[in-house]
Amino acid sequence: MAATERNHNAEEKGVALATQNWVEKVIMKYNICPFARREVERNSIRYKVVEQHQLEAVLNALIDECHYLEEHPQTETTLFILPRGFEGFYHYLDLVDIANALLIDQGFEGVFQLASFHPDYCFDGEPQDSAANYTNRAPYPTLHIIREASMERALADYEDPESIPERNIAFAERKGEAFFVKLLQSCKQDD
Repeated sequence: MAATERNHNAEEKGVALATQNWVEKVIMKYNICPFARREVERNSIRYKVVEQHQLEAVLNALIDECHYLEEHPQTETTLFILPRGFEGFYHYLDLVDIANALLIDQGFEGVFQLASFHPDYCFDGEPQDSAANYTNRAPYPTLHIIREASMERALADYEDPESIPERNIAFAERKGEAFFVKLLQSCKQDD
């Protein structure tokens, strides 16, 4: 194996590990998503690092991943991680819009939905440095491909699911921006 290929594989593994650390040390540990623990414990989350950065190639890879999930029902969900090409938040949001439209065009409406996470995530109307934004900040730009049927089942068994975002924002504001900055940095350092 060439040194370049080894470095590429090591870098890809580091990106996946940083994202896995984020899921376990942020999302699960602080109950940002009350449904994450079950999937972490079942080892049913796929961490797919996508090296492509051209829009068409990324969208093709996204549809390929949806087909993968269809063919592998034991994999509950995929975190589709984009370490290059979508560092700019607004460029990333354009991708999210196009990807959502593509899921519909490809017949995946009602089958999969996307949740979005980005290192610079900023809710509409929130200042960039608001701690509330950290409920959707991840080490790398990431599209979370969610099975809609699984989400419906999980929400049906969860009392007051509408309160989840408000609870998370209150928690983030209580902890503050510095807490989350340090936490996200630690996700990358542990790889």
